Amino acid sequence: MGSRHQSRERALQILFQYDIHGKPGVWLDEFWKQCTASDDAKAFAEQLVEGVLEHKKDLDALIGKYATNWKVSRMQIVDRNILRLGAYELLWLDEIPAKVTVNELAKDFGDEEAAKFVNGILDKVLATEAKLEGKRREAVRQATGRRQG
Repeated sequence: MGSRHQSRERALQILFQYDIHGKPGVWLDEFWKQCTASDDAKAFAEQLVEGVLEHKKDLDALIGKYATNWKVSRMQIVDRNILRLGAYELLWLDEIPAKVTVNELAKDFGDEEAAKFVNGILDKVLATEAKLEGKRREAVRQATGRRQG
């Protein structure tokens, strides 16, 4: 398992726990004792978690804007946190290609229906948010290059 993939998995597990517990505590220390991760993977997971928590209000508003007929608070905990994590990566982590964010998270951490739901919302965010113009161009360039190659 790649370091970034492992980081996303661990970050999602931690965000899930934050939704349940509401704050860090003994559970977070116990989590890291039980879950193996390289130092790089742990650092990136913690960066993801901190970023999502720091921007949670904005992320939830954005997700709610694109999740037609859905309240973020009523979504499945896993789906909600995949969306938060994905939207955070899209908007605040410029070095991560949009294709990686959109495809990896939903495919690896949800069932087929959840993947369609999550990808649909993340695709809308990518296609619509002005801040993501550069990632949109890169995604188109990658898709076009792949078809020509």
